[in-house]
Amino acid sequence: MGRFRLGLLDINDGENACCFWVLKGDRNMEKSPSLQGREVVIGVTGGIAAYKAATLVSRLVQASAGVTVVMTEAATHLVSPKTFEALSRRPVALGMWDTLTHPHIELAQEADILCVAPATANFLAKAALGLADDLLSTLVLAFSGPIFVAPAMNVAMWQKPVVQRNLQQLRQDGIHIIEPESGYLSCGMVGAGRMAEPEQIFERLVEVLRTLPPREKKLR
Repeated sequence: MGRFRLGLLDINDGENACCFWVLKGDRNMEKSPSLQGREVVIGVTGGIAAYKAATLVSRLVQASAGVTVVMTEAATHLVSPKTFEALSRRPVALGMWDTLTHPHIELAQEADILCVAPATANFLAKAALGLADDLLSTLVLAFSGPIFVAPAMNVAMWQKPVVQRNLQQLRQDGIHIIEPESGYLSCGMVGAGRMAEPEQIFERLVEVLRTLPPREKKLR
């Protein structure tokens, strides 16, 4: 894998001014893997780690993947959709009543892989139970390819038996869990629950994408 350096992205959409650290390629570094022709859906839920998803999207786009971001309503309170539109160069999918006729079906047909990062405890519970009350949870049910989730939450929440039961159910259902790291959390506590770093998630996605045959897609 090639090494990457951090660069500062400053986005101002007229309502929200945000700065994010994104990965920038160095021309003198090893060439990164090409994901040309691959379609990735990144789901972003309402955890504070949502800002890290900006780096993941940037990394995928720099590797020539087509990236569509699906945000929950809670996620939009933490990161502006304009951020992901700027990074992916595509509209962000926000709800079942967006411009697509059947957004959950059309996105599921186009994508090679679906990754939810961060995945909150609420999202994990809905996915484990098969609930479909918004675009992202409905997309999970409609998608037949590999699904990855990168949990992120407070350490006390992460250790709750019900959360661990939901994770076990998701594993049994064939969903890939990218385990969180231990460290300093936004709440000031120290422990497990910090979302895996974007580069680690990227590497996991690339590993699986390299093994997948091209999917028949109905591109927009």
